[in-house]
Amino acid sequence: MYLYINGQIVNKNEARISPFDHGYLYGMGLFETFRVYKRHPFLLDDHLERLNAGLEVLNIMKQFHREKTNKVLQQLLEANKLTNAYIRFNVSAGIGEVGLQVAPYMEPNIIIFAKPLTAPKEMTEKKAVILKLKRNTPEGLDRLKSHHYMNNMLAKREIGDDAGLEGIFLTEEGFIAEGIVSNIFWKKGNTLFTPPLSTGILNGITRQFIIQLAKRNRMRVVEGLYRYQDAAPAEEMFVTNSIQEIVPISQFEDIEMPGKNGQFVQQLHQTYCDYCERLWSKNEI
Repeated sequence: MYLYINGQIVNKNEARISPFDHGYLYGMGLFETFRVYKRHPFLLDDHLERLNAGLEVLNIMKQFHREKTNKVLQQLLEANKLTNAYIRFNVSAGIGEVGLQVAPYMEPNIIIFAKPLTAPKEMTEKKAVILKLKRNTPEGLDRLKSHHYMNNMLAKREIGDDAGLEGIFLTEEGFIAEGIVSNIFWKKGNTLFTPPLSTGILNGITRQFIIQLAKRNRMRVVEGLYRYQDAAPAEEMFVTNSIQEIVPISQFEDIEMPGKNGQFVQQLHQTYCDYCERLWSKNEI
């Protein structure tokens, strides 16, 4: 595997960063994961917008834009001989003294990984279970896609390695929040329900895309505080993220759901496939 690190494409065995990087010492770093479909980075503008906003919060003096970023991505895809790929775009604060730094980080480390993924064919459904572990609150005002992933790691250990399961976090107050690596939606009639950002969830890029798509299709989208019993009578339920795309839920705790046989989720998946090779932003819908 070849990766991009600070301006160079290098073999993974040659990649080096300092142990004094504050991304390692204090978790001062952000990442984005997204898919490339036939060498097109789907919703790249939206991912970079979220990344840039987070970098401002962490006082990391770097911003990214489509043209230069896509040029690097194409070089990385070429080096790895990939057409469809998983991308992890990582920005850590860079080298600093041992101790909490107030001054801006001027020389961050930028590392981009690419690994092969097949083009989407059909959806893979999962069962959703409520986690005993509660969703922690964000470190700042909003949840960033940061290096602080212990809550997610402990939740994954709770449910184990079963790829057919997704754990669903509740807030400390008992409200549905999000999946371990996903956002959650459910449908009743012409209304699509999802938890609000005030529950401390990550504002997923695919989450934003689905909300925009539903509104454009004249669906009512409601973001509210819901408990298990509010979502259990749903007609259809699914979770989303940028790598797994749209994942239908076939069972929510002990409640059977339509899973990938649901008509609404099938329509969503088809629309997603129609857009994934050409959209730079949800605003192009």
